[in-house]
Amino acid sequence: MWKAAIASLALVSSFVFAGPKVEFETNLGAFTIELNQDKAPITVANFLKYVDDGSYVGSQFHRVIPNFMAQGGGFDQEMKPLATYSPIQNEASNGLKNNTATIAMARTNNPNSATRQFFINFTDNNFLDYDQRPPGYAVFGQVTQGFDVIQQMGKKPTHSVGRYRDVPVEPIIITKATLLK
Repeated sequence: MWKAAIASLALVSSFVFAGPKVEFETNLGAFTIELNQDKAPITVANFLKYVDDGSYVGSQFHRVIPNFMAQGGGFDQEMKPLATYSPIQNEASNGLKNNTATIAMARTNNPNSATRQFFINFTDNNFLDYDQRPPGYAVFGQVTQGFDVIQQMGKKPTHSVGRYRDVPVEPIIITKATLLK
């Protein structure tokens, strides 16, 4: 137990984003993300639109791969895609790395296709960084509290649902998303 507390403290003390904070509540517990508007202004503004309009509520973490990442924000509980705003420009060249506990935008093979889906890295996934794999995946924040909730996601059994793989057997639902003042 104390090892986890020390790891959480080390995670927070190494955090340098100092931007808006969003608290997510899920059926597994709550976690807080701090965003970096300076290095990812387009991505942060886009992410906050979905927080502000309330459309992350009721969505699920639909793709969870242990020792890699948990992806969410794009599907409802029946695995139906949720409405999106227009895709945004990829900001992966901003110098932020896909390190443990960072949040980045999911996208298709088109580098400028990110809309509402995001993922949280369980571990350092530097192969997703711009300098390792252009065009990269844009990091725009980091989990500062509740990373243990994210880690719990990676321990849940998954299965395939239609054409989707790595879907948690018991859905992990976002029940609330709040921009903290």
